[in-house]
Amino acid sequence: MLEQKYVARDEYLNFLKRNRDKHIIKVVSGVRRSGKSTLFLLFRDYLKKTGVKDNQIINLNFEDMDFEDLLDPEKLYSYIKKKLLPDQMNYIFLDEIQHVHNFEKVADSLFIKDNVDLYITGSNAYFLSGEIATLLTGRYVQLNMLPLSFNEFVQWHKQNNKFTNDQDMFNQYLKSSFPYTLFTETDQERIEYLQGIYSTIVLTDIVTRLNIKDVPVLERLIRTLFSNIGSQVTINKITNTLRSNGYKTSNKTIDRYLEGILDSLLMYEAKRYDIHDHDLLSSNSKYYVVDLGLCRLLLPDHQEDYGHIIENVVYLELLRRFPNVYVGQSGKYEVDFVALNGRNEARYFQVALTTLDENVLKRELRSLQRIGDSYPKYLLTLDTLNKDANYNGIQKMNIIDWLLEK
Repeated sequence: MLEQKYVARDEYLNFLKRNRDKHIIKVVSGVRRSGKSTLFLLFRDYLKKTGVKDNQIINLNFEDMDFEDLLDPEKLYSYIKKKLLPDQMNYIFLDEIQHVHNFEKVADSLFIKDNVDLYITGSNAYFLSGEIATLLTGRYVQLNMLPLSFNEFVQWHKQNNKFTNDQDMFNQYLKSSFPYTLFTETDQERIEYLQGIYSTIVLTDIVTRLNIKDVPVLERLIRTLFSNIGSQVTINKITNTLRSNGYKTSNKTIDRYLEGILDSLLMYEAKRYDIHDHDLLSSNSKYYVVDLGLCRLLLPDHQEDYGHIIENVVYLELLRRFPNVYVGQSGKYEVDFVALNGRNEARYFQVALTTLDENVLKRELRSLQRIGDSYPKYLLTLDTLNKDANYNGIQKMNIIDWLLEK
């Protein structure tokens, strides 16, 4: 059996299939190398299988030097317009469109045409923020794409006869979830690939976009955030930490750099949510990295905190399943995650390595027990003993089993 060249991303592909030919722009955002271009490739193959001809498809990747002249919006629009077939549906794919100045004007001009089905990707959250989002309001649906889920990771290994067991697969998954790392043969090859991703994100998506002069401060900030994943962080605390290590900086600078890190989708911010008042709290957010392999890359000698590592894994999985994920606050107690679905119905999650110790179990249950509503509550651990226990409505689950749920 030949090794599959691409990883099937069925849930993401189904999003594109569901919205095909609908008069709305399909936007796919996600960190670099999360699989956006491959998703478009798989979708174009699907279109051809349904009868779409090659001349109905226009595909442009703006990180390809062949299309550098088209970074000008007027030239881009003119180029596409000449290729449009007047009496057929035209499927237009604009990959990494954030490189095109005023791209939203091109998108809007194509949107108003009845015979255009438009798909765009970007590796920076900034390209759909502020005025840009306002100009396209009501004209697009967005898919937030992450690197591989554990389920996708396992399925690929099974399909390629490389599966061992769930626990070994999970240990491998923690090394990186970027799709291409499936095809790396050694740890060194994987590390070199991750170094390339990291350097591109930092230099292109953060330094160049924000015109950052003091790159060492930015990199130290990233390392500080990576070493504190899952911990409450404030701008003032970070600034003081960097100053104590000899870096000249300010709260304003750190806030700006942090915004750039989040916009690059290298990390995600989990804001605090007051469970009883149903309000977002403005301070002490937590931050999670888009891929744990990047943590190992930047902090090879850092003593690994597996509690926060699995918390990071759970957070990313919740982002795949729910539109809104927060850190919960219940009085003086914290709930690891509150996930809200499209109807604002909550699910509560507490995450721990193990709760076989009775004192640890009491501590982890305490914050969930204080919640007065009847929405589902889960205790996620790596325990294999007593892994399906139920504590007065609080359902315990093994994290690996939970990750493999459909």
